[in-house]
Amino acid sequence: MSTTYTLDTSTSRANPTPTPVRRLSVPAIAARKGKEPVVMLTAYTARFAQLFDPHCDMLLVGDSLGQVIYGLPSTVPVTVEMMINHGAAVVRGSYRSVVIVDLPFGSYEASPEQAFATASRILKETGAAGVKLEGGEAMAPTVRFLVERGIPVVGHVGLTPQAVNALGGYGARGKSEAERAKILRDAKAVCEAGAFALVIEGVVEPLAVEITNSVTAVTIGIGASAACDGQVLVSEDMLGLFDRVPRFVRRFYNLAENLDAAARAFAEAVRDRSFPGADNLYQIPAESLARKP
Repeated sequence: MSTTYTLDTSTSRANPTPTPVRRLSVPAIAARKGKEPVVMLTAYTARFAQLFDPHCDMLLVGDSLGQVIYGLPSTVPVTVEMMINHGAAVVRGSYRSVVIVDLPFGSYEASPEQAFATASRILKETGAAGVKLEGGEAMAPTVRFLVERGIPVVGHVGLTPQAVNALGGYGARGKSEAERAKILRDAKAVCEAGAFALVIEGVVEPLAVEITNSVTAVTIGIGASAACDGQVLVSEDMLGLFDRVPRFVRRFYNLAENLDAAARAFAEAVRDRSFPGADNLYQIPAESLARKP
């Protein structure tokens, strides 16, 4: 039995109480190749992790938090410290899912040794099960270096957001034969190096299907194909928190509309002094008043 922190939902505070944990494992996810689809969502906070955990097989602490949480223009400015803080929160808030943390831009590309230093620190300080990194053939030696040293790796090919400056935007990839061939080579190289799962983002569907059928790793699609071994979405996109809806996103709820309505109702109640009401206030008990001389 291992221990973790239980989350007191009445106060949203973590309390250090030993609790039996039966998390899914990396080998269990890897064994899902061609079987029941793997469900993955991004999570950045303990409370979201707690809510998503019963329904997901994997929770990704994505560097998309740079845009979603911090309002940054891209994922490029995200730091290791950001990833650790949010990764630790997600691990505390979850019990079942395999938690994966992104390696942020600039923290792993220089050498396999740099990648190991970053990844090992993240795993130590968060309790996560593995890391995700972007890149293809060029990163295959790094993937192998990490895996051989006991760090599970999720690869990421196709549209790689950390390379947005080089790619020139977020358009779909694999439209030309040359680009299709390169992405396929990238996918094979990363998986042959030992990645147990592979995110395929923003590629034309036939390419996603070909990659899925060509590699032994579990493929996780986002703007790829339903034929992938699993799917991932940025949770805030899935919840309808942003006005822009990319083609590959389906809104499963309109949380922004509901939050707007709740904030409006609160503001109105404050302005007309109907909040706080009698049931929201603390009064001196009647027996205490009765005892006054």
